[in-house]
Amino acid sequence: MSLTRRDFARNSAITGAGVALAGSVGALATAPNALAATEPGDGEAESAHGHHGVGYGPLVPDPDGILALPAGFSYEIVTYSGRTTLESGEFTPSHHDGTAAFDGPRGATLLVNNHELAGPRAKWQYPVPLAEGLVYDPAASGGCTVVEVRRDHVAEWVGIAGTATNCAGGSTPWDTWLTCEETEDKAGQNGMTKDHGYVFEVDPADRRANRDPEPIKALGRYAHEAVVVDPKRGHLYLTEDAAGPNGLFYRWTPPEGFRHGRGRLRTLADDAGVLQAFRCFDSGGRFVDDLSRATRIGTVYGVDWVEVPDRDARKVSTRKQFTDGQITRARKLEGMWWGDGGAYIVSSYARAESPLQHDGQVWFYHPGRRTLTLKVLLGVNPDPARDGAFDGPDNITVSPYGGLVVAEDGEGVQHLFGATDSGRTYPIARNELNIGTEAAPEYSEFTGVTFSPDGRTLYANIQTPGIMLAVTGPWKRQKR
Repeated sequence: MSLTRRDFARNSAITGAGVALAGSVGALATAPNALAATEPGDGEAESAHGHHGVGYGPLVPDPDGILALPAGFSYEIVTYSGRTTLESGEFTPSHHDGTAAFDGPRGATLLVNNHELAGPRAKWQYPVPLAEGLVYDPAASGGCTVVEVRRDHVAEWVGIAGTATNCAGGSTPWDTWLTCEETEDKAGQNGMTKDHGYVFEVDPADRRANRDPEPIKALGRYAHEAVVVDPKRGHLYLTEDAAGPNGLFYRWTPPEGFRHGRGRLRTLADDAGVLQAFRCFDSGGRFVDDLSRATRIGTVYGVDWVEVPDRDARKVSTRKQFTDGQITRARKLEGMWWGDGGAYIVSSYARAESPLQHDGQVWFYHPGRRTLTLKVLLGVNPDPARDGAFDGPDNITVSPYGGLVVAEDGEGVQHLFGATDSGRTYPIARNELNIGTEAAPEYSEFTGVTFSPDGRTLYANIQTPGIMLAVTGPWKRQKR
């Protein structure tokens, strides 16, 4: 059923100006380079690091050259590609990406860690090992590992292998991980022997459940980024990181009578349920072609859904099956996290491929009202090499201490940063591992930001070369 203009006007009134959220995150007009009422890139920005009582203070350089943290905080290396080993004796795979944490047996924490490795295995020094019974396509180099963390012990094993470009994903209400392939490679392309671009389920607590992996084809084949589950309605929401044309935001509706649970998604028929792409319109009922059009914090769009004609993209990519007037697009649709009764959705940046430019948006989709509200807007960072500004949000999580924690995948200096309920931002960590040269330094993106189930430890990855870090310290609830 379409959302009428009257419905949208009523929902917009309920939402107010769109800058106030119920729950833990509230208004997120972040800064530096946050633009609440100005055009992106006009240079008008406010500084957030000087707000008294917000954050944890300045970052202290790390003598080991890995992670700068505020005073009183510390980190431990959990896994390190090419240095730590799996239970099988093989090295930890490289290029850590999306991660989620689950309660494990006897007080342990279980983490499922994606490895974003594209193309044939010969391309990489440390691909995901082809563990017996856990391989989808023996030609592919990516997959997931499961990391068990105890007070005095860390173990790691393969959760799934033979998948490609495992970027983000999402946890489920039934405590499994949905890993997403950010590729459209088909059998015969880039050395692959099977089609790729699917979602797979990985159970961190039951190794037997991961045997003989099969893609969940009902969720479509495209450059998947992240996925979240609506625990009330059963819908799955999925982002697509693609250009030429820009990617889409999708909703999958389960078939009538389907009940979610461990391993049940893989039992679905390939055409089960309905896969749809979003279509946005403003309060005047005008169609919105691209999310970069929004230049004001608090912008609210109504959302309709349009069915994907061929979800397996046998001949044409799903995002190319629509005319430009049928659906809304966005560049770099990246991380998502379910919280406050809806989905937080990142558009990491927009450049020449988009109508307007920005260095990051975070939206909130409210499924009951079917509205999309802009919570974060980062103007284009004029000097990425200078510490202090944030750009390129990617993986995100809702913090148990209020607000969001964001992994940066921008240019130049890379941070983990927080955003409070009222929109103030503050640094949490800075990547100091230079993988470039002294004359031309280069710092890898942060990925896989997630808190332990008890909220005491923040896990995050440095993607290249592939390091999982556990950050602890005097966490506190952030003031508004």
